[in-house]
Amino acid sequence: MGLPGAGRKTIFEALTQTALESGRRDEDRIVTISVPDDRVDALSRRYLPKKTIYAQIEYILPADTGARTEGSDQPLVQPALRDCDALLQVVCNHSGLGPDRKTPQLDFSKLNQELLISDLMVVEKRIERIEQDHRRGRKMDPEERALLEQCRQMLDAETPLRANPELAAAKALRGFALVTAKPMLVLFNNDEEDESIPELEGAAAGENRMCIRGKLEQELAQMAADEAAEFLQEFHIKKSARHRIIQRSYQLLGLISFFTVGKDEVRAWTIPRDTAAAEAAGSIHSDMQKGFIRAEVLAYDDLENCGSYPEARKQGLVRLEGKTYPVADGDIVEIRFNV
Repeated sequence: MGLPGAGRKTIFEALTQTALESGRRDEDRIVTISVPDDRVDALSRRYLPKKTIYAQIEYILPADTGARTEGSDQPLVQPALRDCDALLQVVCNHSGLGPDRKTPQLDFSKLNQELLISDLMVVEKRIERIEQDHRRGRKMDPEERALLEQCRQMLDAETPLRANPELAAAKALRGFALVTAKPMLVLFNNDEEDESIPELEGAAAGENRMCIRGKLEQELAQMAADEAAEFLQEFHIKKSARHRIIQRSYQLLGLISFFTVGKDEVRAWTIPRDTAAAEAAGSIHSDMQKGFIRAEVLAYDDLENCGSYPEARKQGLVRLEGKTYPVADGDIVEIRFNV
């Protein structure tokens, strides 16, 4: 998301390596992409499987609905933003807008005011409904009412709900899809020679931030692999913004990857951090969770250090874990089950 001129379309193209069709700007654009992972590449070279399957992540560019006018029925927040798991806010920090360029702080604050107002409208409408029902003699959920009041106080104070992680994650609030409760990464869209990250003040100071040179990264996304490698070197870029944004997206959502390997398939699976082994098995197949016996586990780094699975086993690095074992990022897992 981003205000007009911030460069959200440019960043979306760089991130998804797709070109936007001019005729689709009034529609949500959804692109599912493979998550780059050097570990998957290395495991594929080692096992030479018939299939190599990377983890998948989905990015959405909400429809360009044009400028809101006073009294219009156009929503403050597009439905697509309420449906997503996290937000990427593109903030203008480039000279493309000429003398009308605003500061990053103003650019960030203007859009976030809309997000705060939108959530406040949802919360106040629900509180009003609860109070009406209570006057009619219907039972109310005191926990929901108390949580909504907490939300109203934070939003009135112009503080996004994500600033209180416990409140933002409350089960009783999930159905409202409050946008300021979602984790957010602020992407400063900089000029080509600018790698600095501007400071934000107030409640915004706690947001996750990174800079991206949008136009440069857009050009990079359209190049062949060998040409892109030269381009990265020329501009002293260690990793493309695409890699960095995906990595930060995983961090925002608290996600990790574990791997299954073999001659048929090398595959990355995405799960929340600290997921128990039995639940991780369920992400592969429900029968594996139902009939879970044990998980055979080897850390990816241990495999690389030993040079082979048999050598890792010989050194006692292959472990048998029970259903409550928290699967770690980079674990190579084989599930033993019986149904």
